[in-house]
Amino acid sequence: MAGAEGDDSLYPIAVLIDELRNEDVQLRLNSIKKLSTIALALGVERTRTELLPFLTDTIYDEDEVLLALAEQLGSFTVLVGGPEYVHCLLPPLESLATVEETVVRDKAVESLRKISQEHSPVDLEVHFEPLVKRLACGDWFTSRTSACGLFSVCYPRVSTAVRHFRTLCSDDTPMVRRAAASKLGEFAKVLELDYVKSDIIPLFTALASDEQDSVRLLAVEACVSIATLLPQEDLEALVMPTLRQAAEDKSWRVRYMVADKFSELQKAVGPEITKNDLVPAFQNLLKDCEAEVRAAAANKVKEFCENLPEDSRETIIMTHVLPCVKELVSDTNQHVKSALASVIMGLSTILGKDNTVEHLLPLFLAQLKDECPEVRLNIISNLDCVNEVIGIRQLSQSLLPAIVELAEDAKWRVRLAIIEYMPLLAGQLGVEFFDEKLNSLCMAWLVDHVYAIREAATCNLMKLVEKFGAEWAQNTIVPKVLSMSNDPNYLHRMTTLFCINALSEVCGQEITTKHMLPVVLKMASDQVANVRFNVAKCLQKIGPVLDSSALQAEVKPVLEILATDQDMDVKYFAQEAISGILAPGITLHLSSSLLQEVHF
Repeated sequence: MAGAEGDDSLYPIAVLIDELRNEDVQLRLNSIKKLSTIALALGVERTRTELLPFLTDTIYDEDEVLLALAEQLGSFTVLVGGPEYVHCLLPPLESLATVEETVVRDKAVESLRKISQEHSPVDLEVHFEPLVKRLACGDWFTSRTSACGLFSVCYPRVSTAVRHFRTLCSDDTPMVRRAAASKLGEFAKVLELDYVKSDIIPLFTALASDEQDSVRLLAVEACVSIATLLPQEDLEALVMPTLRQAAEDKSWRVRYMVADKFSELQKAVGPEITKNDLVPAFQNLLKDCEAEVRAAAANKVKEFCENLPEDSRETIIMTHVLPCVKELVSDTNQHVKSALASVIMGLSTILGKDNTVEHLLPLFLAQLKDECPEVRLNIISNLDCVNEVIGIRQLSQSLLPAIVELAEDAKWRVRLAIIEYMPLLAGQLGVEFFDEKLNSLCMAWLVDHVYAIREAATCNLMKLVEKFGAEWAQNTIVPKVLSMSNDPNYLHRMTTLFCINALSEVCGQEITTKHMLPVVLKMASDQVANVRFNVAKCLQKIGPVLDSSALQAEVKPVLEILATDQDMDVKYFAQEAISGILAPGITLHLSSSLLQEVHF
């Protein structure tokens, strides 16, 4: 009996071994995902003595399986007996940290970083540090790459890490130096200041001068972290020469990284160095010969200007930044112009009303007329920034003609962008100004040849009524919408119905019953079936707004007729409308013959 029990206890590990060796990858993957269950069944001792050695010896599987294993082992501490035995997890994770596939190595490093926190200082020095050393000195670049991600987690409690990290920074393989450069800033954060100055700065300088631009650009990222650690008086001597060099690097990718990190660098080095060094560097990046660099710098214009010292902000912008911005407005590359357009409106709040009117409005106008739709869209989407500064009257006088031009643009996406902005613009302009300048535009969109525009225009009307009220709608919008019911184009007649669907609720019962309903009922006899079935859908939609007497006396007879229409779609939607109107609280006395046709 005891023997049988022993055999039973071995069963989980036997299943695991069988499934791990199965030809079906999915079975092997499922087995790995059940490791915690199997470990619980085995108990902590057998997990340490049997399961982990087995896993360590059999790491030769598909990447998907290895990735799952690397992830599982990061949460295995409890299953091996707690922090006292956590070092047992190191051998399989060390093996996984050396495999060829990057995602597997990265996951193994992530799990190693996680369990490093559960090691005691003694175990960290006895077990974890040697693992990092082995990886750092491995023959294959894969292991040395993984080592770079482990120094910062073990250094605070182990004293010999800097020397090994220095070796990796000068490794023969560019991939290892890249990994070291990517972790340099993180490593610097856990070092004492003296070590940062004596060890990290030389490494940073060396990596920033590496022959591979992929290494140099990662050193720029590290520069942000390192600069935040150093006292202001040390920055000029220790960091700025390298940063100046990076800003003028022969590789556009390095210059791009400088531009991309510019706001962070600006905050890290402080106002004085910004004025003396970063302003000229930013000018150069805005004028860079490579479009990607100019676009990255253009994206940072607003942030850079916001972070300038307040006492000299306006002078620096007007003298050094704005001339470059003016050039970028007419840049040959549309990505550069689009990037600038997404942030340039924000300068108005920084420069104030007078400078905005004199210097920025001409630029906004030029961008509104740009041939690139993205540029125009970005300007339209940020008009509210300018409105807050100069007021809607000034804004409308200077930019409204361009907006009207865009509202009739040949590209429908540009027209759509204007429509979506219209409710906000209308709210800022006020009802009188809107009626005078923009009302006719909104009505013209209802008969646009693109359905998406007609649909958006319908939604736009509803939002306008929400802003200006039902009385305004009755006097201004509703008559024009209802007149479209006689349009020879059936698509325009259907737009009338779509508008009524959207407007009935915001206009209320009285306007819907007295003005809209008669038009809908009249359209039930339209010659086009599409119009008739949309009448049925419209009646169902506006039903809840109407009172019961109107439903009984006017809607019911029309739906009964439509429910016997020759067209199957008209018939179907009429029956759907009848079902919808017969909701709780609404009672219609329908004829028995019609009820037999309606399937509830």
